[in-house]
Amino acid sequence: MSKIPFTGKSQQARQQQPRVVPSDPTQPLEAYNPEHPLLEDPDALAIRLVESEDFVRRNKSVLLGLLAVVVLAVAGGFGYYLWRGSQDTKGQAALFQAVSYWEADSLQKAMKGDGRNLGLERVASEYSGTDAGNLANFYAGVAALKEGKNKEAIDYLEDFSSDDYLVQARAYSLLGDAHLEMNQAKEAADFYNKAANHNANEFFSPGYLLKEATAREVAKDYDGAITAYNKILTDYASAAEATEAKEYKARAEALAGK
Repeated sequence: MSKIPFTGKSQQARQQQPRVVPSDPTQPLEAYNPEHPLLEDPDALAIRLVESEDFVRRNKSVLLGLLAVVVLAVAGGFGYYLWRGSQDTKGQAALFQAVSYWEADSLQKAMKGDGRNLGLERVASEYSGTDAGNLANFYAGVAALKEGKNKEAIDYLEDFSSDDYLVQARAYSLLGDAHLEMNQAKEAADFYNKAANHNANEFFSPGYLLKEATAREVAKDYDGAITAYNKILTDYASAAEATEAKEYKARAEALAGK
């Protein structure tokens, strides 16, 4: 004959378990099954506490090691936060003079520095990971584009990112300009499209769409160009670009044989 396993639901177990009176007087004794039996049985709770103390005593070195790792991680993160803040402050100071040269169109000094002050190239590399270094990438990308160094411009602008929707859209458009200068019309059109749809608005999106359409025509993607022109006419009918879009759309349709 097989033996019935001894569980809390067996008759023997039920007989040995203490009959605790439920807090609800309407609940039958037999039906009562406390959710937290340790709280109802002081002896069981005492045994569990002893077992926990024994576990801590046996694994003291391991637990202390884990605690040390947590403390070091927190301290390291806080230290990195302070260091990064100080680096950004230094980077902003270095960036100030470089941007002054950039605004004065002294691009060589803006990029390379003047012997005493760092240029955009070094600010971007030495303060990488800070807001100053990130912003230096944008200025350096524009400067490189003005100097016809399109590949360098792409590298800098791809390393730039901004939470400001308009500035980020502008960066996408500049990437489109650099690719178009390198005869990469499809890539240029894709970046113009990203610029137009990045927080789309009536002030800048029509212009980006017009540039996208032009780039798609250069790439002989006339259907894509027509789509961009149609978006201007549909979503931004009152924009100044709508007149050009209507004219250029007819040209694209003729080239597409429509």
